[in-house]
Amino acid sequence: MNVSAANVTVVLQYRDSFTKAVIKNVIVVVLGISINYINACLIHTFCKHQIFYMNPRYILFIHLVFNDMLLVTVTVILFLISYTFYRINVSVCCIFIMLAIFTTENSPMNLACMAVECYIAICLPLRHVQICTVKRTLMLISLIWTTSMFSVLPDLFITLATEPLDFFYSQVFCLREIVFQNPHIIEKRDVTYIVYLVIVWSVIVYTYFNILFTAKTASKAAKKARNTILLHGFQVLLCMATYAEPLLKHALQQWFPKNYADSLFACYIIVQVLPRSISPIIYGVRDKTFRKYLKRYLLCKVNKQ
Repeated sequence: MNVSAANVTVVLQYRDSFTKAVIKNVIVVVLGISINYINACLIHTFCKHQIFYMNPRYILFIHLVFNDMLLVTVTVILFLISYTFYRINVSVCCIFIMLAIFTTENSPMNLACMAVECYIAICLPLRHVQICTVKRTLMLISLIWTTSMFSVLPDLFITLATEPLDFFYSQVFCLREIVFQNPHIIEKRDVTYIVYLVIVWSVIVYTYFNILFTAKTASKAAKKARNTILLHGFQVLLCMATYAEPLLKHALQQWFPKNYADSLFACYIIVQVLPRSISPIIYGVRDKTFRKYLKRYLLCKVNKQ
């Protein structure tokens, strides 16, 4: 709580000038609209063609895209609120924060599942059809959301049990550390993030090296899958930056107290926005099948077929 209070105090003390605030908000809104427009085109392309929604690989991908859209939307709204209303009701803040946490924790797990699917397709091709079915893929997505819920809901329950009722009617600067400020929640968060970090990176490394060895003597598809896993690893690395964000913010507050608001903005762009712009590149640009159909919607062309 002391760290959180110190962070908010610094933000209060060194608020942005009007010009700087406008520039930051314009940058965030433009990036958010651009990413969501491209992702909306990906979802539209997916829904319009059976070749995609009957393929487990694309189902996992489009779930990641939808998850990213939700995360970008929520974080952009929170960013705008922080400059317009500045303080909002704790109950409303809880909803936004929990949605942001759900979607943030979903991303690395979804990427790990996509890496496993690539591994099965390349290293166990004869069993791919039996293992990777649409039904099992949907069950896997449900498991991802269930895991995130079991990780996040205890934070809400602990807060409901430990905070007075008046707290939920008060107005606060909407940060996770302010709403869920119990020390046990912070300890649980750190342990959870470490576990996620170990599991997801173990999956990425294992699948990458197995595909790497297969690619040495196998087809061009195996080599492309190896590169895809490598991109997944980079995307996971950016997503995992979220797990180190509290420590990074604390360090920046100590090093640059007068520029702390700018540091928070940089953290937001790097940790929340940048990773969400990679998914369209991996499948929207690199995947020939998706690229074939996506061009029509990105350029607002009508399908004449």
